Amino acid sequence: MQESGSTRQAALPLAAFVAPPRPSAQPIGNPVLQPLSAARHASDLFRAQAGQGDLWTYMPYGPFADLGEYRTWVEGAEASRDPFYLAILDPETARALGHASFMRIDTANGVIEIGNILLTPALQRGRTASAALMAMIAWAFDHGYRRVEWKCNALNRPSRRAALRLGFTYEGTFRNHMIVKGRNRDTAWFAITDDDWALLAPAHAAWLDPANFDAQGQQRRSLSALTERALPGRRDGPA
Repeated sequence: MQESGSTRQAALPLAAFVAPPRPSAQPIGNPVLQPLSAARHASDLFRAQAGQGDLWTYMPYGPFADLGEYRTWVEGAEASRDPFYLAILDPETARALGHASFMRIDTANGVIEIGNILLTPALQRGRTASAALMAMIAWAFDHGYRRVEWKCNALNRPSRRAALRLGFTYEGTFRNHMIVKGRNRDTAWFAITDDDWALLAPAHAAWLDPANFDAQGQQRRSLSALTERALPGRRDGPA
């Protein structure tokens, strides 16, 4: 029986692999990303998400009744090392408008996930959030990770679209994977490997290039088009 290409790839030795570092307070590579801090970020984040209860629909926590309750949660998130939370800041005001985290950090195998993503309406209107998430992906591969994962509730269409837009490849759906807030969660899995990243990194750089945006801040080439061109036909997600 002939070996498939994927089987041969799986059997390749990795003698040169060195376990990458865990994310910590070192710079992630984008000034709008800072380690989450209750003292610096809780009040701004709480104000930015006020009245937006739907932002928490697919989160395992939230929404929060008041600032005190939210600050308590942020204090716990700040102390966590896995997930390792990062605040996403407005580049003009330095106010926190969202957060994301590195999680399920497996340095022995060079695998890390990006999750716990909260993008308030102010971030949804510009390119800051995409740039921040791209900086997290780049940090992981620049520091030796072999695989970056993205997982979400299979019903969460915005998250699935965001994964594909960034260049993640859909790998399947785990049925009855979790119970979140008393409801079943089927989980859609996406990933970028280091081989993918060699092709995707120029696409990310091309989208981030200031020349890709006109005077009104409108993109000339979409990130989806650039990443699809980099990895043609490999990123189909669930319907």
